[in-house]
Amino acid sequence: MTLRVLLADDQAMVRGGFRLILESQPGITVAAEAEDGTQAVALARRLRPDVCLVDIRMPGLDGIEVTRALAGPAVADPLRVVIVTTFDTDEYVHGALRAGAVGFLLKDAGPALLIEAVRAASAGDALISPSVTVRLLRQLALADGPDAAASMLSQREFDIARSVARGRTNQEIAAELFISLSTVKTHITRIQGKLSVRNRVEIAAWSWENRIMDP
Repeated sequence: MTLRVLLADDQAMVRGGFRLILESQPGITVAAEAEDGTQAVALARRLRPDVCLVDIRMPGLDGIEVTRALAGPAVADPLRVVIVTTFDTDEYVHGALRAGAVGFLLKDAGPALLIEAVRAASAGDALISPSVTVRLLRQLALADGPDAAASMLSQREFDIARSVARGRTNQEIAAELFISLSTVKTHITRIQGKLSVRNRVEIAAWSWENRIMDP
């Protein structure tokens, strides 16, 4: 199965570089390119790509507005958006994830991480550049401790939520906890339902916000 990717960036050289990297891999093709946010939303809605790689600073709609339009809370059938940017400010990272992005990658992260981010997003996983992950999520921690939803999670679900917050994939969680991959997926679906969140990034954010990462 070929993964179809939409590239949204106002710099043609960046789009061209990303295309070369992605299409050098088996099973990945660039379905379309957009040079501004308005075009990105229109193309994504029409083509329904597997993954949208979106820059933060673009003419028209910026990357956060694009993300909200394609994957925000009001979207019935959200697309998978990964922000790829030069800017790793906390405002951008937090805004993108809250808008529904399933990944946040810096442009200098390198080809391997770009490919990994696309494959992770298409598989329902999330990838955030290591240089911003811990800093971002720790800043989200609340002083008041776990909210009421925490009492609904079983111990196993707590363990899995912690692993998700540490960036583990489903396969890695299964190996660490000695359970099957299907069991991990079932637990993650239940966690999302109990916490009223839509994806792994929101599970990770909830974990740090509610201090369940504390020893």
